[in-house]
Amino acid sequence: MAEPGMSVSPYWELTFDADGDVDGPERDRLLTQVTDLGVRDLVVFSHGWNNDRSGATALYRRFLAPFPALAPGARLGYVGVIWPSMRFSDEPIPDLPRSVAAEEAEAAPRPALDKDTRRALLQAFPNRTTVLDRLARMLDERPGGARGLAEFGGLVRLLLDDDGQGVAADTDEDGEPAVSGDDPVTVCRRFAEALAALDASGDAPRFALPNPWDGAKELLRQATYLQMKRRAGTVGERGLGPLLGRLAKAAPGVRVHLVGHSFGGRLVAFALRGLPAEVTAVKSVTLLQGAFSHYAFAARLPHAPDRSGALKDLQRRVDGPLVCCHSRFDAALGTFYPLASRLTGDDRACAGSEIAAVLGPRWGAMGHDGTQAVPGTVRLDLAAALGGRLPASGCVNVDAAAVVRRGGAPSGAHSDIVHPELARVVLAAGRIA
Repeated sequence: MAEPGMSVSPYWELTFDADGDVDGPERDRLLTQVTDLGVRDLVVFSHGWNNDRSGATALYRRFLAPFPALAPGARLGYVGVIWPSMRFSDEPIPDLPRSVAAEEAEAAPRPALDKDTRRALLQAFPNRTTVLDRLARMLDERPGGARGLAEFGGLVRLLLDDDGQGVAADTDEDGEPAVSGDDPVTVCRRFAEALAALDASGDAPRFALPNPWDGAKELLRQATYLQMKRRAGTVGERGLGPLLGRLAKAAPGVRVHLVGHSFGGRLVAFALRGLPAEVTAVKSVTLLQGAFSHYAFAARLPHAPDRSGALKDLQRRVDGPLVCCHSRFDAALGTFYPLASRLTGDDRACAGSEIAAVLGPRWGAMGHDGTQAVPGTVRLDLAAALGGRLPASGCVNVDAAAVVRRGGAPSGAHSDIVHPELARVVLAAGRIA
């Protein structure tokens, strides 16, 4: 089957709620049709932060379009995972139409929340309407002094209280210091400095003397990302993983290839935790700018050998390689991810390129420098990955900066993933001819 306007066929969508429960009719259609239609290799793609089904479907349509021509002899099927995530509407996404909010942000940047972002926040935090209204007013009014920022930080913390999601962090020391710290003035100041450094790297610097309120919107953004990060793990472990077990029973000859962008990378990775022990149907995993700890698969953390990643050794559940595509041009993961992960534990100001030097590798993300602390990990640039056969198993880091390099502040190239070269990486990882 194919959705109207979809670039590939057969194509199915699987819609999950925040608890990982899948839409029953969609699940049943996939389980009954995939064998009848002669599918041999099933590509299962999960989006990252995104506001609606149409945006996710647009990503799938564009990313998957080259597959039939690249593998004309393969019996391919495709699944688009839809899960409740969100992004701020003013964030630019390369190769997709710019939102009105993104145009307005470029013309006159300020931290006020546009109506689309406010609507997405209300959907992400349905029981926090009063809190969100107050946060929006404060971003508009910027009340002076430390008291206003302290109140703002307290309200942001309220958004994350009692979310009821108990999925493990990426490592057993992962925390939420940038959101839950006691000094929101310092947190907002450092976010403002990081934004200023990113802007100063372009042709038209926007911030001369960063105001802590310039970073307040980034603090709220990071709170929403933390909520989506948690949710991605829930949907993967409690939803997609068990469903793949059912698929293996219903269609034992189908080879599954998991692909995830951003938090969608965390979703498909955590699906390995929920995969029934006897299932060997997952033949490859490809992470595109994965927004979770680069130590997630580590059996021992370099700075704490008695600790491990939440997905310790789970790359062995893949009957093939686990490929992590990363890029130094991803500002969301190279700048704000480590800053949000460890900011309040370091009294020194750090912004832009200083962050990596100050924080070191401890708080890095998959999509910035690849899987770390996993013995035997193979490291390749994009040309080498496409020029020869990828390893048959284990972790493989592919530096995709040759193509993943475009995008504006604050996310940089984080969403610049629609490239035929990356489609070829997915096919190569899965040995799909």
